[in-house]
Amino acid sequence: MKSAWSYVTQDVAANRGYPKSQLVVVAFRISAYSKIKCTGPPAKLLRVFIAACYKLATEWVLGVELPATTPIGPGLRLRHGVGLVVNPYSQIGSNVLVRQGVTIGNKRESDDCPVIADDVEIGAGAVVVGPITIGKGAKIGPLAYVDFDVREGSIVVSQRSAAIRSGNAGA
Repeated sequence: MKSAWSYVTQDVAANRGYPKSQLVVVAFRISAYSKIKCTGPPAKLLRVFIAACYKLATEWVLGVELPATTPIGPGLRLRHGVGLVVNPYSQIGSNVLVRQGVTIGNKRESDDCPVIADDVEIGAGAVVVGPITIGKGAKIGPLAYVDFDVREGSIVVSQRSAAIRSGNAGA
């Protein structure tokens, strides 16, 4: 496993030009690291403090619900991030791009969550739910509802945007 510092540097580089996103990913990595490394009574107090600061800053102030227990590879790219909701049982690979208003989580049981491979892009307002796999390099379009496996390199669009493209809007 790569060092925590290498994950932070990759996340910061992936979010160059997006200071809010950089803040979220650095805070995420610090909080996640503290959950692993801060054991024992004095360290536990530090871990609770870090977790509280992380939750306050990201969820309450920035509107990004990204639990520190979620396994996420390096190079996570957040674009705007507001309204992002991720279930802690979801798994997210490396170099994944997630835009604002995205939900990644369960459909029925609390842990029936997606596994998102490396290099996936998820458009604004997309919903990715259930015990599914999103293949490497797949692209999920804006407002798409995905509760099925997506093969590597595939593109998924919402029915609404597909109707608009085909000229069937409002039919």
